[in-house]
Order: sequence, then structure tokens, then C-alpha cells
Amino acid sequence: MTISFAAEKIAGLPITNAVLTGIIGSIITLALALWLTTTIKMEPGKKQNFAEWAFEGILNLTIGITGSREKALKILPLGATFFLFIIINNWLGLVPGVGSIGVKEVVDGKEVLVPFLRSSNADLNTTLALALISVGATQYFGLKHLRLGYFKKFINFSSAINFFMGILEIISEFAKIISFSFRLFGNVFAGEVLLAVIIGLVPYIAPLPFYGLEIFVGFVQALVFAMLSLVFFHVATQSHAE
Repeated sequence: MTISFAAEKIAGLPITNAVLTGIIGSIITLALALWLTTTIKMEPGKKQNFAEWAFEGILNLTIGITGSREKALKILPLGATFFLFIIINNWLGLVPGVGSIGVKEVVDGKEVLVPFLRSSNADLNTTLALALISVGATQYFGLKHLRLGYFKKFINFSSAINFFMGILEIISEFAKIISFSFRLFGNVFAGEVLLAVIIGLVPYIAPLPFYGLEIFVGFVQALVFAMLSLVFFHVATQSHAE
């Protein structure tokens, strides 16, 4: 059994197995969105009823965060996209064959298995990219709603306390990037390692409870990332007085 901390390039291609899985996850996300939105009917069937129920649930949750349906509809698309992309990629990593089917290569004098596919969220590059998008979008929503007044939270010379609070706000924005990226990466990577160890020790029956646990963890991590992003989007639109 070989556990690689970093994603590997496959068969001489200029992309890693994590990137390839991320591309597949993106295609599935787009296909799911098109499948749900291009078959809308006035008399919904089971599929449309489920999609509407899920959307209304997420929308109501976002309205609870923002206090406004109008504002919720502005920030929800990106938050929902985070959720769908992350949960699909988390669960793709649990599909049989992902992480276990590949080619054998010699690395540092040892023959190791390089899988064709690997959960993209088990690669720190992917989670870091998601974190940068989330924090970048936070600045965008803040500037869009508060204009240049948004920078008062970072640069404020009205008092010594406000000046140092501004420094703390700048540090917190960078801390969000670290927190977002390492939380998601750590949970997904640790889950994959746990499953690999259990399967290596007892390949039958025993891994099933752990698969169920990882399905749940994958859902929770996607929800946490999306909800925290939505909260940060909303907070960025609030003035200092609010």
C-alpha cells in the first residue's frame, strides 16, 4: 500500500489524477444543472419536486443568514455551486476504482501504483483554489455593496483601536484561506487514508461502515464550506455600523 501526499501525473500527461477527477466532477455538476433546468414543467414530476424542495431548503437557509430574499438570491448561486462541486468530488473519491486502478511506476527505486483518478479535494491545490475563489468573492460582494467604504474595515485611522482592528481584519482574510483549504483537504485526505488502511487490512465487509461514514463526512464538509462562504459573503456587505 502506497499513500501519496501529493497528486501524481499520469501516463506522462501534463495534468494530475486529481485535476482529471476535478474535470469529471465539473462535467457532472454542469450536466446535473442542465438536466434539472432544461426539463422544468408546470406540472412537476418526482425529479422536479425533489429539485425544488432542495432549492427551497437552501434558499430558506440563505435567507436566514442574510435576512433578505433579494440578497440571498444574489449570493446563493456561488454558494450552491461550491456545495455541488465539493460534494460530487468528495463522493467521486469513494467510487470503486478511484485511487486503486492505475499504472505501476518506479519512484525513488520503488515500484508504486499511480492511480488514474484521485479525489480532487484530497489535493491541496484544489482546496486552495476553492478557498481563494471564496475569499475573492467575499471582497467582490463587499465592494459591490459598500463601494470604497468597504476598505474602512481594513484601513481606519479614526482611532488606535480601529487601526489595530483593521490589521486584524486583514490577517483574518488570509486566515480564511488557510482555514478553508486545510479543513477540506485534511478531512478528505484523512478519510481516503483511513479507507485505504482498512481495505488493506480487511478487504471485505469491514470497510462498509467506514464508507458510510465518509459519505456523511463528504456531505458535511461540502455544507460547511458552502455555508461559511455564504456567511462571509453576507458579512462583507454589512457596513461597520451594522
